[in-house]
Amino acid sequence: MKTEFNRRSFLRGAGALIALPALESIGFRRFASAATKTTGAIPKRAVFMGIGFGVTKQTWYPSTDKKGADYTLSEGLSPLARHKKDFTVVQGCANKFSNEAHWGSTFWLTGANRYSVPGQNMANSISVDQVVAGQFGNQTRFTSIQLDSTDGSASGHGPGGSLAWDKRGKPLPGFNDPVKTFHKLFSAEDLPLEQRQAAIAEKRSVLDAVLTEANRVQKGLSRNDNNKLDEYFQGIRDIETRLGKDEDWLDKPKPKAPLEEPPVGLKGREEIEMMYNLIIAALQTDSTRALTYRMPGQTLLKSMDFTHSAHNVSHYSPGERMEASKARDKMHSTLLAGFMDKLKSTKEADGSSLFDHTSLAFGSNISSIHYLDNCPTLLAGGGANLKLGEHLVLSKDTPLCNVWLTMLHGLGIQADRHGDSTGVVKELQA
Repeated sequence: MKTEFNRRSFLRGAGALIALPALESIGFRRFASAATKTTGAIPKRAVFMGIGFGVTKQTWYPSTDKKGADYTLSEGLSPLARHKKDFTVVQGCANKFSNEAHWGSTFWLTGANRYSVPGQNMANSISVDQVVAGQFGNQTRFTSIQLDSTDGSASGHGPGGSLAWDKRGKPLPGFNDPVKTFHKLFSAEDLPLEQRQAAIAEKRSVLDAVLTEANRVQKGLSRNDNNKLDEYFQGIRDIETRLGKDEDWLDKPKPKAPLEEPPVGLKGREEIEMMYNLIIAALQTDSTRALTYRMPGQTLLKSMDFTHSAHNVSHYSPGERMEASKARDKMHSTLLAGFMDKLKSTKEADGSSLFDHTSLAFGSNISSIHYLDNCPTLLAGGGANLKLGEHLVLSKDTPLCNVWLTMLHGLGIQADRHGDSTGVVKELQA
């Protein structure tokens, strides 16, 4: 097929590069392109915190001999003792399509089948946090916020830029620097309002020109290329939506930061503590109501003076690596307990706490070593109206997405299903 095509399809505008997708019909095999509305009610929020390589099987999970409220905390969860009545541990869940033992986050919130698209060996679907963002995000400056660690691949997380995946199954980028996150949330814009308005107008003109070019080459494309172009058009529509939201918030100043600017270079334990503080600040100022945090593993171990890699620690056997794995679990629980302390002490306008209106999920797609069953799952907070203070042992291989669907319903989002869900977990509903 002979089609006239030139590189003016590459359009630069306001620092962004936008180009048509690679289309086989024109001979390209590889082509690279580079304040809150007041409703009177306290809003609900959701926060998802994912670890990569899982936990220590022998010491993180409570014994299955005791279920319900009358259970004994495990060694790995013991630092959370003061919050025992305010979180629930769920056992028995898995993502049935998971088959990659080093990908602890990629499908954790989606439950997708990576082979669901013929001819592709990597496909994903929307993550549960983005379902929340789709419902709650139109009322906040940031539809959602994704936080990431600087050592994602070394910590067993797998592909993706964060825990979040959009409705097309595309990865969403995350902030992996507490300082940059702080400035994104709270620093005033440098440019005058008129210049920011002009920048948005220029971006819109770029999109218009790109769409004109895309429509021009649409005729005569193959079926595969038309599918690519449809996906491309959806991407353009998503950009238009973001531009519209940016425009809505142009004249609304960012809130005053409720914490000091973080120091530069935080890693491991200090990074997690600061990211938790930034999450609380984002929720407290109602800057967003949907957050994810893909947490560090490699640097956490290093900050605890362990020399083993996160991967090797995940392949523990009795000895030093197992002790490192157990210590890492307890450190996560210690940090999570401190996070819950601060959520409880941060008050809402009506005197209730931030914790009362926030739903937390902590866990991984990997249980331990290379096992993908019984995903470690801890749920806390009052946002999703879940039954807390419990140890639930569900039937083996219950879809983890059943838990996410239950959370969605508790948040008031009446989704029919999520991922491979088969229904809600009735035992989890308050």
